[in-house]
Amino acid sequence: MAVPIMQAVRVGAYVVKQHVTRRKRYPLVLMLEPLFRCNLACAGCGKIDYPAQILNQRLSVQECLDADTEAGAPVIAVAGGEPLLHKEMPEIIRGLIARKKYVYLCTNALLLEKKMDDYEPNPFFSWDVHLDGDPQMHDASVCQDGVYERAVSAIKKAKARGFRVSINCTLFDGADPKRVATFFDEVMAMGVDGIMTAPGYAYERAPDQEHFLNRQKTKQLFRDIFRLGKGKKWRFTQSPLFLNFLAGNEQYHCTPWGKPLRNPFGWQRPCYLLGEGYAKSFNELMTDTDWDAYGTGNYEKCADCMVHSGYESTAVMDAVRRPWHIAKVALFGPETEKPMAPEIPLDHQRPAEYVFTQHVDAKMAELAARKKPAAPPRVKKVAAPAETADAAD
Repeated sequence: MAVPIMQAVRVGAYVVKQHVTRRKRYPLVLMLEPLFRCNLACAGCGKIDYPAQILNQRLSVQECLDADTEAGAPVIAVAGGEPLLHKEMPEIIRGLIARKKYVYLCTNALLLEKKMDDYEPNPFFSWDVHLDGDPQMHDASVCQDGVYERAVSAIKKAKARGFRVSINCTLFDGADPKRVATFFDEVMAMGVDGIMTAPGYAYERAPDQEHFLNRQKTKQLFRDIFRLGKGKKWRFTQSPLFLNFLAGNEQYHCTPWGKPLRNPFGWQRPCYLLGEGYAKSFNELMTDTDWDAYGTGNYEKCADCMVHSGYESTAVMDAVRRPWHIAKVALFGPETEKPMAPEIPLDHQRPAEYVFTQHVDAKMAELAARKKPAAPPRVKKVAAPAETADAAD
């Protein structure tokens, strides 16, 4: 089982409690993004296209702990940018673990071997290494040669030290199901504890706009992969119903509040993928966001999204409502042969709004206001000796 039993029990109990208390919207995973800066520049990334002044911003230890207090989610994914560039990251992780939160530290692993001694194995902690396929696939994805080899070396070292390690595998248009299936076999052989996978989201600021999957291609790709995985012991860190959704068997709607994001701008509206506005507090995010304005069928930017940040929570909530259904999918795997579930119609979606520059300008103005020049020192005028003598006369 990819997710520890105690984690599954605690998260399940948390979700059941929300249903019993009839809480309509609640967070399942806090997405904590303490910085945007990264030591890679991946072509499919929309997280690093900011001026240097913004890339230099960091959430403090206290701000990260306060975000956890506000949201109260049982699981925390620390993302970026590259979190290991944050000098206070070990203290942040220790603080979250002390609160008995299940923490996944997302990293491209370039600094993992160097920084590993700053962390200790813990049942509440897992490394989540970005690995988008075999050496050729991954190095092409991150636009730098040799990254796959360094990541695998770090994974093996972390496992030898007793850490839990999962991988985060994002797939793009042109991915070969056979190569992906072989890659999943290989990471299982490495001893990786679990796989998190999803199609790439079409970030509007990503340099490469040609290789994002549309929904139909996503479903077919994952059906082909899961068909090749029948009978194999691939371990995923995701709900079986989310995997069933990727294979086109569930007509889920997005629940973006399930994985709220806190970053240097504030609480991001509406989700980890879209920065359409920012709230000053978690409560403001939950109560003042027009959630019905987003999601597939509602908003053009969401049309092709099938990413876990929007749909994993939907799948988990569905599992509580239909425990027999998740049991069946967990036992037999996602359906790969029957007709796919009907697609959400896009006829009434509102057109995309492009507000990136507006938010950047506002943040730059805020940073400039913080750095107003100090007033010049006051100089006390002292009379010259001759002037003093004249005054005495």
